[in-house]
Amino acid sequence: MDLGLRDATAVVIGGGRGMGLATARCLAEDGARVAVVGRSVDVVEEAAVTLTECGSPEAFGLVADTADQTLVDALFDDVAQRWGGQLNILVHTVGPSVAGNFEQLTDDQWLAAVEAGAMGMVRCVRSALPLLRTAEWARIVNFSAHSTQRQSVMLPAYTASKAMVNSISKNLSLLLAPDEIMVNVVSPGSIASETLLSWAESVGVDGTDPYALMSAVDEHFGHPAHLPRAGLPDEIGPVAAFLASRRNSYMTGANINVDGGSDFT
Repeated sequence: MDLGLRDATAVVIGGGRGMGLATARCLAEDGARVAVVGRSVDVVEEAAVTLTECGSPEAFGLVADTADQTLVDALFDDVAQRWGGQLNILVHTVGPSVAGNFEQLTDDQWLAAVEAGAMGMVRCVRSALPLLRTAEWARIVNFSAHSTQRQSVMLPAYTASKAMVNSISKNLSLLLAPDEIMVNVVSPGSIASETLLSWAESVGVDGTDPYALMSAVDEHFGHPAHLPRAGLPDEIGPVAAFLASRRNSYMTGANINVDGGSDFT
């Protein structure tokens, strides 16, 4: 499907690997100019090469810590200079990796989860808004998680931070509707991301086997899916890319589950 992204400009926060890179690749394959942002020079530079090979003109990587508003502002100043002061697409995929039940988590862990899961997104949207408002059309896609709808006692801080993403995104969809800037959320289920694979390794599970991975998620977190396997990052990218595209012309304020099937809506 032609998503109408030829020569569109897109920034993917957390686009160096996993679901972020999968999304960036989909945008690149449709001809968008894509910048990926991460915390590792090697990772974002390698991602930029991949995106160029996928068809993105002028793909590049930027290193920034979204915990610092000054660095985030500098990031989007760089984007503005490269792309003439406008931006069509902002995708934020970053989340925390904080696990532990309520009684185990410290204040610092709670704050770290909120920082990584929500506040980085807040800073990026705030800084990008002038560029998004200048563009002929614009979309924002934020990544949440299915655990906001199906709780796990081992993920209270992670889930709370993603619930903030949901609430803020819904508010932004209302705020930006007069500008026809559409804001939507993708809620992945158990996806074989780097974080989940690292966890699987720590508990002695073969993360390369999506069926074994789903079985372990069910055992440890109580989050089975109707499909008997974990998902792959490449199964998230096309959904996020559609929401970020001109083809999405009337969907805003939505939360889209990509979770292999579940009992919640």
